[in-house]
Amino acid sequence: MTEVISVRFRDGGKAYYFDPGQLTIAVGDDVIVETAAGTEFGRCVEGRRQVDDRQVPPPLRPVLRVATESDCRTHQRNRAKEREAFGICERKIAEHGLEMKLIRVEYGFEGSKIVFFFTADGRVDFRALVKDLAATFRTRIELRQVGVRDEAKMLGGLGICGRPLCCSQFLDQFAPVSIKMAKIQNLSLNPTKISGTCGRLMCCLKYEQNAYEDASHRLPKNESFVLTPDGPGNICAVDLLREEVKVRLDDSPETPKVYKPQEVQVLRSGKGSREGIEIPAERPARCERPQEEPERLLYDFSPFPEDGEDAPPVREKRRRPRQGGGKRPQSAQPSQPPREERRPKRQRPDRAERPADRPERTERPQESKAPAVERIQVKPTGDATAEKKAAADRRAGRSSSPRRFRPRRKD
Repeated sequence: MTEVISVRFRDGGKAYYFDPGQLTIAVGDDVIVETAAGTEFGRCVEGRRQVDDRQVPPPLRPVLRVATESDCRTHQRNRAKEREAFGICERKIAEHGLEMKLIRVEYGFEGSKIVFFFTADGRVDFRALVKDLAATFRTRIELRQVGVRDEAKMLGGLGICGRPLCCSQFLDQFAPVSIKMAKIQNLSLNPTKISGTCGRLMCCLKYEQNAYEDASHRLPKNESFVLTPDGPGNICAVDLLREEVKVRLDDSPETPKVYKPQEVQVLRSGKGSREGIEIPAERPARCERPQEEPERLLYDFSPFPEDGEDAPPVREKRRRPRQGGGKRPQSAQPSQPPREERRPKRQRPDRAERPADRPERTERPQESKAPAVERIQVKPTGDATAEKKAAADRRAGRSSSPRRFRPRRKD
């Protein structure tokens, strides 16, 4: 057993083992460690613990010291230099006309080396670019070509689930993922739905693969010929998460039924013919399913009655009468008290009981009548329009001489 601590150099990067020695290092402390590339600045992500010697790759590098304020300021200056070097390298790539995409720039803690990460479709001859960058920065230059999955890990982003990418958050290394995993998990084989931001299959397909494989070994295969408590039939669907199978019975193939694996006896595994298969007379027993508890209303805050107490009475809610005027059914009408207990209606006093000294009605002023309209007799001529015009001329005091009309000009 070896005592080690885990140190990570970048957020979401891989954690490496180092020998803490006699230093007191807690989780979250910044440390200066010795690596194969020289002195580096990192952060402790796991404290002291004992691990197997086979898990520690030789040689085990030591932790030099806990980072001081001067080391932290040097680390911040290196981060600022990385942003400047990124822009300079992009301009140099455009000048040389190289088909490559720059992803990240990493400065060494001591400034003795600069690493440029890039992606490209094929091999790129960047020897002239390395010479140009070395003459600009006056230090050792290293260019590394990475894949699309490493590009997504370095850049980060959001997946189709709406959460940050797993590779940029906690995955130390990429696990192999195949399309067979999507088939076992009954997922859609559409590449756009099972592919991540990088364009490859999503890493999360590997998370539950062991559980699906274990369930697929215990449950019968699809299209198997089985015997159920209701009779023989063929399995038409298998739910690995609920561990249930859907069987299409021979007696009622239109309505499949769901059974547990304990309720099914496999007579033939997978596809095939039924010739020569004997159906046992004894059918498997049906499993007892737990009864579901009734749902309780979230807005009912009334206290539950204790032992010996009666539940509080439920107040009936009266409904408004129908707009159509129709009567409610007898069961829906609210209960009414008997006629004797109802409140008596207000009685109207008789004419004899009314007071005799009633006020007299006052005379209202008569409204002025409208002047009578003078009627003018018009001799009917057979033309109603001419008669109306003649009557209007007489009222206005005009002469009844015939008017001259000019014919309308036709365009």
